[in-house]
Amino acid sequence: MHKKLFRGILLILVLSTLFAFVAYGGGAEEGKSVIYVLRIEGTITEGTTLNVVEGFKEAEEIGAEAVLVELDTPGGLVDSTLKITEEIMNSEVPVITYVTPKGAIAASAGSFILVSGNIAAMAPGTTTGSAMPVEIGLEGRKPADNKTINFFAGHMESIAASRGRNATQAKRFVTENDALNANTALERGIIDLIAEDETDLLNKVDGMTVKIGNENRTLATKNASLYIKEKTIRSSLLEALSNPQIALILLMVGIYGLIFGFMSPGTYVPEMIGAICLILGLYGMGLFDVNMFGVLLIIIAVILFIAEALTPTFGILTVGGAVCLIIGALILPQEPLLFNPESEWFEGFLLTVIGIAAASAVFFFFAVGAVLIARKKRAKVGAEELIGKVTKAETEINAEGGTVKTRGEIWNAQSIDGKKIKEGEKVEIVDREGLTLIVKRKEREE
Repeated sequence: MHKKLFRGILLILVLSTLFAFVAYGGGAEEGKSVIYVLRIEGTITEGTTLNVVEGFKEAEEIGAEAVLVELDTPGGLVDSTLKITEEIMNSEVPVITYVTPKGAIAASAGSFILVSGNIAAMAPGTTTGSAMPVEIGLEGRKPADNKTINFFAGHMESIAASRGRNATQAKRFVTENDALNANTALERGIIDLIAEDETDLLNKVDGMTVKIGNENRTLATKNASLYIKEKTIRSSLLEALSNPQIALILLMVGIYGLIFGFMSPGTYVPEMIGAICLILGLYGMGLFDVNMFGVLLIIIAVILFIAEALTPTFGILTVGGAVCLIIGALILPQEPLLFNPESEWFEGFLLTVIGIAAASAVFFFFAVGAVLIARKKRAKVGAEELIGKVTKAETEINAEGGTVKTRGEIWNAQSIDGKKIKEGEKVEIVDREGLTLIVKRKEREE
C-alpha cells in the first residue's frame, strides 16, 4: 500500500518536472538561458497591452535572460502604446525590440516600442518611423493638432535619449513623419544592430551590456532557449473588442437585434443576440476615448431609421439616418491614433462605416418595415376570422357583458341586442370592438 502511494507521488513529481521543462521550452536545461518571446502583430489595442503586461510578469517569474519583443505593426491606439512603452522602460528584465521578419514594419506606435527597448534591432528589408499622430474626421484622416504632436514628439525624444539613441532623429519620426529602412536606422543611431533572424540576433546580442535600473547586466543569449508567449483567450477577446471597427459593428448589431426582437417577439433569439452584442460593443467602446457627439449622431440615426419603418416617407428618413450614422461613426474615435498614414486600417474603417450605414438602411427599410406590415395584416385578418364563428357562452351574457371562449382564449362578450344569453348557450360572433366580441344567440337550425 505504502509502496504504491510512494510510486504514485513519485510519478506525479516526475510528470510535473517534465511538464515544466516542456512549458518553458527547455529553459531548465543546465547552462541554457531562456529568452521570452513576445510578438506584437497587427493593430495595437488594449488586448495587445494585456498580452504584453502578462508576458513581462511571466518573464520575470521564470527568470528569463531577456524579453524579445518582435514587431510587425502599422500602429494602433495611443493609450495602449503608452502603456506598452512604460512597461518596457520599467522592466526588470532586459528588453530586445526587433522588427521582423523581412518586409515587416514598426510604423507609428511600433516605432515608439522599437526605440524603448534596451537593445533595438531590425531585420533587412524592414521599415520604422511615420509616428505623427492622426485623427479621423469628416474630411478623412488628418494630422492631430500641434499640441498633441508636440507632446508625442517630446515623449519620443525623451525615450530615445534615455536609451542613448539619436533623440533628434527619433523626434523627427513624429514631427516630420520620417520613415527609415534598417540600414538608415542603424546609421542614424535609432537601432543597435541588423540581424537576419532570431538566431543571428541572439548571437550578436550575446555579451552586450545593458543598464537595468542602477545595474549593468551582461547578456548571455547565445544558444538560448526560446519561450514563445501565446495569446490568452482573454487578451485575444480584448484585442478584438478594443478595435474601433469591431466595437462599432457589435454596437449596431446589438441595437438592431433588440429592435427586431421587440417588434417580432416569440423566439427571444434576436433579443439575446442583440443584448450580448450591445454589451460587448459598449465594453469595447469603453477601452478607447469616444466622441460623445458621434454617439449622439448614431442614436439620432437609429431613431430616424425606426421612424422610417413606422411611418414610411419613401426613404427620406432613411437617407437622413444613413448620413447621421456615417458622420457619427467617422468621428467616433476621439483619441489620436498612432497609425502609419498609408495603413489600410483607415480604408478598412471607412468601408466598415459605409457598410454599416447601407446595411442599416436596408434593415429598417425592408426587414423592420415587413415585420410591421405583417403585424398589421395579422391583426386585421384575425379580427375578420373571428366574425361568424360559433362558440358557447362561458358565463351568462347580458347588457353588462359576459365571456365566451374561442380558439382556446377567453374573450369579453356583449349581446348585440342586450338580451340575456344563458351560460352554455351557442352564440355567433358578429363583430369586435377592441377586446370585446359582440355576439348574438345562435338560433337552432331547422
